[in-house]
Parts: sequence; structure tokens; C-alpha cells
Amino acid sequence: MSELTDPRQVILVSSREEMDIMGKKEVKDNIITIAWHMPVSFNPQLYAVSVGKTRFSADVIKKSKAFVINFVSEDMGDKALMVGTKSGMHMDKFSECGLTKEECSSIDCPRIKEAAGYMECEVIDEVDAGDHIIFIGKVLNSHIKKSGKRLMQKEKGFIGA
Repeated sequence: MSELTDPRQVILVSSREEMDIMGKKEVKDNIITIAWHMPVSFNPQLYAVSVGKTRFSADVIKKSKAFVINFVSEDMGDKALMVGTKSGMHMDKFSECGLTKEECSSIDCPRIKEAAGYMECEVIDEVDAGDHIIFIGKVLNSHIKKSGKRLMQKEKGFIGA
């Protein structure tokens, strides 16, 4: 399937929730690299992301019912690659990648200050899709911060397009 559908634009999805980590409650701010995403409605504005069921982010989003789509530019390729290869369960991806947290105005969630734009989403539905969950979010706030080439995914690594 990937041979037909790639390359796809890569986004970073951020989320926050109090999670039980090895018997201890911790508020976790997390980021996941996603290539499976799309707008699904203009009115109301809805956006969907597909997250693997085994991913820590799936649990965080399922519990918090919120996420942020962070659109990233090609100069953030190394950060997107690192975010996509590590789990946020036992590390702070924001600090490990040198990304700056900004508080959202419409949901309790961090967004990425360095992102080219963002959409703050409240989960309104979850669709079981085999080994993934499709989270459909209502866009409550969005902003384009800067223009430029966005990050695209290729077989091994990322390319700007």
C-alpha cells in the first residue's frame, strides 16, 4: 500500500494526560509523528488522525479526549524522526528534541511553538480500524504561524515538499 500512497505529509501530534506509569500517576506531555491524517469535514471543521493501538499516544489521546495537530516544516525533519522512533512513556520528547511547549487556548494540551501551524482538536469520535484507532477531532482553534515547505515522508527518512 505504501508504494502507492507515499510520500505523505508528516505532522507531530501533541497530547497531555495524567497517566499511570509503573504504579505512579504522572502528567505526561507527549508527541507522536503521524503520516496517516486528513480533514474529514468543513462544517463543522473535523480532522482525523490514525494512531497505532500499541502506541503510548493512543492511550493518552483516548483518555484526554484532545490532541493538537502541529504542522512542521522541512527544517524540523531530524526532530520529527526522533519523535517517531521513541516512546514518550519514559521520556519527555519536548526536552529531548529541543521543542518548546506552548499552552493551547481551547484545550488542556501543549502545542509546539516551532510548528508552522496548528489545530487544537477535541475528540468527538473514535473509530476502530484494525491495528489503529482513528481519532476524529473537532477543530476548536487553529493558526498558520509561518509559510514554507512542509515535511514529507519517504521510505527511509523525510524529504521537504
